[in-house]
Amino acid sequence: MGKQEIIELVLQLKAAERYEVVEKIMQSLDKPDAEIDRVWAEEALRRAQACDEGRMKTVSFEDVFGSK
Repeated sequence: MGKQEIIELVLQLKAAERYEVVEKIMQSLDKPDAEIDRVWAEEALRRAQACDEGRMKTVSFEDVFGSK
């Protein structure tokens, strides 16, 4: 069975059933990756340290989102 046939079959399901299929597909894609988590944790620490040491320019919420 090809991709297009699967799509056509899924589109014939009720909305709740399609949602269930989507959830299963999304769960299969959302796998934790320890290496990516490690790299992001290191980057977050570097950024926090740079901010604490005044080496990073900060921008206010108002400047970013134009709030008054």
